[in-house]
Amino acid sequence: MTNKSRTRGSTCMILGGYMRGTALYGPYDVRSEYVPDPTIIEPTDAIIRLSATCICGSDLWPYRGVDPITRPVPMGHEYVGIVEEVGSAVKIIKPGQFVVGSFFASDNTCPICQAGYQTSCVNRQPGAPTGAQAEYARIPLADGTLVPTPDLPPADLIPDLLAASDVLGTGWFAAVAAEVGPGKTVAVVGDGAVGLLAVLSARQMGAERIILIGSRHPQRQALAQEFGATDVIEARGDEAIEMLKELTDGLGVHSTIEAVGTQESMMQAIRATRPGGHVGVVGVLHDVAIPGREFFFSHVHLHGGPAPVRRFLPELINLIWQRVIKPGKVFDLTLPLEQVAEGYRAMDERRAIKVLLKP
Repeated sequence: MTNKSRTRGSTCMILGGYMRGTALYGPYDVRSEYVPDPTIIEPTDAIIRLSATCICGSDLWPYRGVDPITRPVPMGHEYVGIVEEVGSAVKIIKPGQFVVGSFFASDNTCPICQAGYQTSCVNRQPGAPTGAQAEYARIPLADGTLVPTPDLPPADLIPDLLAASDVLGTGWFAAVAAEVGPGKTVAVVGDGAVGLLAVLSARQMGAERIILIGSRHPQRQALAQEFGATDVIEARGDEAIEMLKELTDGLGVHSTIEAVGTQESMMQAIRATRPGGHVGVVGVLHDVAIPGREFFFSHVHLHGGPAPVRRFLPELINLIWQRVIKPGKVFDLTLPLEQVAEGYRAMDERRAIKVLLKP
């Protein structure tokens, strides 16, 4: 038994139960194709009609073949939209609401969720198992995963709300994990969307000085400065650390955000941080090995992982709704959903910071 209030666009009506979605078939082979409409499977599910979706920097790992795939995989995990249908056990989320969700579905009631780590929920599932780079998506555990906005948002807020579903929430968690606070000096390693929104987050949390490390892209540097960066170090590796130490009286920063996920970026983050400082790690790690002896003597705290975006969504939605922050500025290329392959190419070639897709 489901609560239905679903309408179909003309394309879906013509095709009879099919929608446009996105699948990755292999390295550099992403396709826009018609796939069956998602349906309610569990009574805790919801179906949402996507108002906007996007490509994540983490999508580039499998796109480049770093994360191998053996079959076509539905793509996309960032989403906002209008609830079309809910399962019989869904009590909080209602059809017609505009909602923001996280890239992991969580019940938001288990002890781990209550501690603020919804991405490690004991009942965790993919946030959009049917793929969110699509016209519609099935969202499991809807009551625990989705957060409605106060009303239907104006069009200009939709990119900002979309950013909250992952990259803003991830940047915010990175700053929390790094214990950013008033008066602190913060370094951010990485100038992708997460790194840039970590800059915004650090500024919102009162950081006095924010140093962006390793950015050589003028557009990204400019946006970082708009979001609150006070310094930009274009160098990387040992040279970057030397320059950062010069800016901090030889001590290093209080808090560092690692937003890339490579061996080089992780070691830069640890070495940028003063003894007793904190590193927030949100880059998806690939083949990273931290030298035990160096870490032992660094006196640096490490914390991070998949961001529990759901923990922060109510606060972030409110900041966006009140127009305090504009995280949607990270979207510098907008394409129709059927041109998703060009969006992947643009991000892979660093011609775009982050691509917004319009279903």
